[in-house]
Amino acid sequence: MIAIGMFLTPGFQMLDLAGPSSAFECATSKTGSPAYRVLPVSLEGGPVRSSLGIDVATQRFDGQPIHTLMVAGSMPEVVPPCAASNMFAEAASLCERVASVCTGAFTLAAAGLLEGRRATTHWKYAARLQRDYPGIHVEPDRIYCRDGTVWTSAGITAGIDLALAMIEQDCGFSTAQSVAQHLVVYHRRLGGQSQFAASGQIQTQNARIAAALAFARENISGPITVEMLADAAGMSLRQFGRSFRSETGTTPASAVERMRADLARGHIESSSEPIERIAEIVGFGDSERMRRALLRVFGLSPQSIRRISRIKN
Repeated sequence: MIAIGMFLTPGFQMLDLAGPSSAFECATSKTGSPAYRVLPVSLEGGPVRSSLGIDVATQRFDGQPIHTLMVAGSMPEVVPPCAASNMFAEAASLCERVASVCTGAFTLAAAGLLEGRRATTHWKYAARLQRDYPGIHVEPDRIYCRDGTVWTSAGITAGIDLALAMIEQDCGFSTAQSVAQHLVVYHRRLGGQSQFAASGQIQTQNARIAAALAFARENISGPITVEMLADAAGMSLRQFGRSFRSETGTTPASAVERMRADLARGHIESSSEPIERIAEIVGFGDSERMRRALLRVFGLSPQSIRRISRIKN
């Protein structure tokens, strides 16, 4: 039996606990034997209040050996106490896996467990995670990310995707697939989490980076190089690349592709213009390049986007 310690802090998101826990519970029923045991734990033990105002009974956790320790997300403004950071750092060497759901990545980061690793979190907070912890290689478009024994997932429901990946590792492909079918979710979700992000959500307080983003929006139909963006920002190429990722949590090329994909989707959904013409308007140049970008960002081809739009209308 694999023990899963779900670490909770005040204000945790209930779905961060319930989603993965339900997947592990279902895996147990599918295997016909007790595959998992889910233990809600906290620093002090006792009831911990969720963001919904619902209390969950927890056991006190002080770093004792456990197979998988997973921290649920809460508002990242709530800085985990030093005791929690120290405990997580010590527990990492005793656990087979350490993981986070959504903004729980900030707790792992504060404990130094993500330093030098690839990690993800909710798309809304990816840039902040990169800015606050520059030693982490934040991958803002990933649904979940595994780097060695440390796992992180994107926003809220992505905790289910993370749990399914763990179940596949522990119990095999067929069990994970069966769990996904039972929960009525994708076993392996198409596309990254940017498909759920607010359109044009790349924002920055840095005036120079903002100028580069404005330049990209104003010239989206033509070729846009990193050199052109750096020039618009009034920065050297090297300084611009470093500053851009620190401020936005992504690369200049990915940001421009996202802008173009957003515009392309809008045109596809709201007009009957040929796909080839839309690709030219938004700067992709050709329809195949646009198709690949839309699959990366939204997990959908241009034809699928147009078909879904027509069904909705």
